[in-house]
Amino acid sequence: MNSELITAQLLKSLEKQEGQIDITGVPGSAPAWMTARLFRHLEKIVLWVTPTAREAETRTADISFFLDSHVLAFPHHESLPFVPLLPSPVTVSQKIYTLYSMATMDKTAIIVAPVQALAERTVPKTILLDHVELLQKGEETDRDALLDWLVDVGYENTSAVRTRGQFSVRGSLIDIFPPTTKLPVRIDFFGDIVEDIRLFDPISQRSSEVVDELVILPAGELILERVEVEDIKKKVVAQAADYDWPVRRIHELLQQLDTGRALEGNRILLPFLYRDFSTIMDFLPGNTQVIIEKPDQVKTALEEYWHDCEAAYRSGLQDHRLLSPLEDLIADPESVLRKMDGHPCWHLKDMNILEERQADLPKSGTVEIDLDAAMPDIPIRNFQAGMAENILAPVTDRIRQWLDAGDRIVVAAPGRRQAERLIELFEYHGLCNDDRPATAVSAPLLRDPEKPGITICTGMLSMGFSLPTEGLTVITEEELFGSTGRRAKKARRRKHLPGDVTFEDLKIHEPVVHRDHGVGIYRGLVHMETKDSVGEFLVIEYRDGDKLYLPVDRLGLIQKYVGVEGRPPKLHKLGSSVWQLTKKKVKKAVYEIAHELVDLYASRKITSGHGFSPPDALYRQFEASFPYEETSDQAASIEEILADMQEPKPMDRLLCGDVGYGKTEIAMRAAFEAVAGGKQVAVMVPTTLLAEQHERTFSKRFEKFPVTVSALSRLKTRKEQKETVAGIADGRIDIVIGTHRLLQSDVRFKDLGCLIIDEEHRFGVRHKEQLKRLKKNVDSLALTATPIPRTLQLSLLGVRDLSVINTPPRDRLPVKTFLAEFDNTLIQGAITREIARKGQVFFVHNRIKGLQRLADHIGKLVPNARIAVSHGQMEPRELEDVMIRFVKGRIDCLVCTTIIESGLDIPSANTIIVNRADMLGI
Repeated sequence: MNSELITAQLLKSLEKQEGQIDITGVPGSAPAWMTARLFRHLEKIVLWVTPTAREAETRTADISFFLDSHVLAFPHHESLPFVPLLPSPVTVSQKIYTLYSMATMDKTAIIVAPVQALAERTVPKTILLDHVELLQKGEETDRDALLDWLVDVGYENTSAVRTRGQFSVRGSLIDIFPPTTKLPVRIDFFGDIVEDIRLFDPISQRSSEVVDELVILPAGELILERVEVEDIKKKVVAQAADYDWPVRRIHELLQQLDTGRALEGNRILLPFLYRDFSTIMDFLPGNTQVIIEKPDQVKTALEEYWHDCEAAYRSGLQDHRLLSPLEDLIADPESVLRKMDGHPCWHLKDMNILEERQADLPKSGTVEIDLDAAMPDIPIRNFQAGMAENILAPVTDRIRQWLDAGDRIVVAAPGRRQAERLIELFEYHGLCNDDRPATAVSAPLLRDPEKPGITICTGMLSMGFSLPTEGLTVITEEELFGSTGRRAKKARRRKHLPGDVTFEDLKIHEPVVHRDHGVGIYRGLVHMETKDSVGEFLVIEYRDGDKLYLPVDRLGLIQKYVGVEGRPPKLHKLGSSVWQLTKKKVKKAVYEIAHELVDLYASRKITSGHGFSPPDALYRQFEASFPYEETSDQAASIEEILADMQEPKPMDRLLCGDVGYGKTEIAMRAAFEAVAGGKQVAVMVPTTLLAEQHERTFSKRFEKFPVTVSALSRLKTRKEQKETVAGIADGRIDIVIGTHRLLQSDVRFKDLGCLIIDEEHRFGVRHKEQLKRLKKNVDSLALTATPIPRTLQLSLLGVRDLSVINTPPRDRLPVKTFLAEFDNTLIQGAITREIARKGQVFFVHNRIKGLQRLADHIGKLVPNARIAVSHGQMEPRELEDVMIRFVKGRIDCLVCTTIIESGLDIPSANTIIVNRADMLGI
């Protein structure tokens, strides 16, 4: 059916106030596209309900791809209400912001929520609106009263503001991270007058954009009214007696109520704080349009959530916890479904209507509409020998068919670089030209392309769809190249370099180093009025009591002092030349060392090597198949390495970056360039475990290209090793991954062109000497997260080329961190949920004594879990075998010390439980 006719039919049914509409034929992101097209005609709020939190995140991103209006997420708490677990401040802030927006908005919006969030009780609308503060530049505000209010509404007082729900005080400055802003805010007071309001970076702590006013919402759903504290305490004591709660715990909770601390970790207090029970449904106006995605799954998910809460309640009774009736914290499934049915409802169904009618949802007045969309018909890509240049041929042929038929094609690319690559590829394959250019736009894609052709839209989209009746096909870059990486868009942040210093780093009475004046003692912040301005200044005291007053916006001129432990530094005197002379001496010494090292490495620099050709179309296809956008550091490192490989001398480069920063992808780009140039690649790793991981990673990355990957390690049988050695000798194997086994005399390469060494510093002296001989005339790339001083020194002095990755991937899913007491129910639930979704768990306990006893205890909590133990006193072979079993998924929960192997990529290990985190510096 034509989309304009569908739009008209849906709007007509709304005018008639028809109860339920079943919409089918909406695969992929078609529901988001349809809703975005309808939304501009609606004068109401839309509530979109999904079965799971992950699907809610996906739909929020999909709708934002097609719509620039208000799209709000309403997440649910990851933990059950009776589990003593501090909720994520990001989740709580998002819930509060969405509730406030719904209560005050004068325009339409789309609210996306998992069904579990609809059942959770929250702060009533009237109380939320009564606890909102508005600060305006130049206006008077009681500063002390504001600080007390922040504590009452759930903010945590910290030394430096890093995440939502925190505030800190330094002199006249109040830093706060409320739910209403994307960055934290710095408020500068002069007495009780708000002088300045600025956003600031939570990493560098440096101020940026000026704002005129700030709306501060509560940091959590538990808002404490000071005048009612004594009444609340009496209710708590009375109910604690009914549940036989330990006296010690009662006193702890009463103290928390007196101070307002940690209320968010005690959701059971909700009925003590509020007389009325509210859910998000109570914030919705009567004409709200409800969209239920997969209604049968929504109902099942809601019932399962209720059953999980009942089980947690029963467990709390057995453990003598302070509890509140379940109905006071979670609405029962029947009432949630009934409230949804009280609004106009659209049911999005991904299967035949007759099959879904088994779901026990109201069916009166049902209207059925079929959008007739489908998933894009993209051919499966395979390569054959001698067809390297045509790997994308099936896909490009299909796109050409669509274009010849006059279709409009939209390709979603997650970043600008991917969009540029796609345009290059489409031009190379003749899919766009001067007569039919490819158009590049940025999301949101507010309207469909009007003319046949290719539109590349930079933005996040989960999946594509095809509308034959519209002549419209939307595909994602992942679908184009066969990748399925899921990304969550995150704001870009400024690099935080090792030499940077923040306010949190500075400790009063500790030495610091000023770039121009040398070593002094930091004495704190003072508020001063100068000829030109009024503000905060850092005080640095030098020899003879001289003081330097440094404006806070020039924080970058100082660094922390690092010297010999136990030996106080010698302070410099302001105005003397000692500091400048010291810097000159250091520079001279560095030049002398550099001269010696240059002589040492000169012979390698003048040795001739193989110069590779610039990247060709096949390399560009390999590059474009990477499902993520490279960071600026990754892109720069790749360019540096490719430039080195094109030089007629051996490359000797060190690639330094933290774990998870994308070093392996860069190494695979270098490997592809070498293989494309007819050379072989050797990848050396220090452990069998890393060899196993790299074999899996390289094989998957190269599977769509004519590249043969193999591995040599003790895990391979003799027959497999013999075949691999033969393949290396005759050139059938392009990339071989292995441990020091690659250095043995029977391994002879036919034409080795590139050597990649992972964690070179972990190889022994004998192996390093063999490596030097191996990499004498070939390009060498060393990867490391923790370079040893000599290796790093060689690179920093320019003797060995250095590439550094300081920026983590921007598109990572955020890590959710929770703080809780040791609790059997919590541990049991976390491990059980992870195993249920085919995941694995690390349980870190950093004392070898009692490690096995803890593993036995976990085994009793989760009898069906496969549990193993690992620690540093085990034999190396035994420890490695345990880790290999874990990597291969044969262990569900690994109880271990902090010996967890750095650099390991275990995608299924999504949960880590750290026991006594306070003992580990966390």
